[in-house]
This record gives sequence, structure tokens and C-alpha cells, in this order.
Amino acid sequence: MGNLEQRMDVVENSIKMAGLATKEVLTFDEAAIFTGLSKSYLYKLTSGQKIPHYKPAGKVLYFNREELQAWLLQNRVSTTDEVAEKAQSYCMTNKKGGKR
Repeated sequence: MGNLEQRMDVVENSIKMAGLATKEVLTFDEAAIFTGLSKSYLYKLTSGQKIPHYKPAGKVLYFNREELQAWLLQNRVSTTDEVAEKAQSYCMTNKKGGKR
């Protein structure tokens, strides 16, 4: 019976995620699910004004889904291949005796 419950949880979570993908404004709980962050860490980010959020009534927190996506995708880390390509390009354009 445990396996069936696990499968039902997976289906339930999939349905929730599909619904979140179409909603423009997310509640605090929905934002935690959407981002995969714990509620306590999400609260810490909001209280420190580290993540974009809205408080229209002064208490309840709301999030714009697109802003959350942009926040999640900030500070991209380059792959080692991209870094090597940039280094090679830099070295080719800045040879000794050339312009710097």
C-alpha cells in the first residue's frame, strides 16, 4: 500500500506543478513549491528583501511567477568549455606586441 501512496503523491505534486506553471501570481506556499525552497528559507529571503515579492495588505506575501523564474536563473555559472573558449579568444586577440 505504501507504493501506491507514493505514486499518488507524485501524481498530486505533478498536478500542482502544472497548475503553478499557468498562474501569474503565487501565494507563499505555492512559491515555495515552485522554487523548491523550504518555507523557512523563502521567508528569510523575503524578510531580507533578497527575492522579489509583494505585500498588498501589509502581511500576506505574494510572488510573480515570471519574477521568481528570473530570480532563480540569475548569476549563471559558465561551463568549463565556455571559460576555456573565452580564454582562448582573449589570448588570440591580445597577443604580445598587439593592441591591449
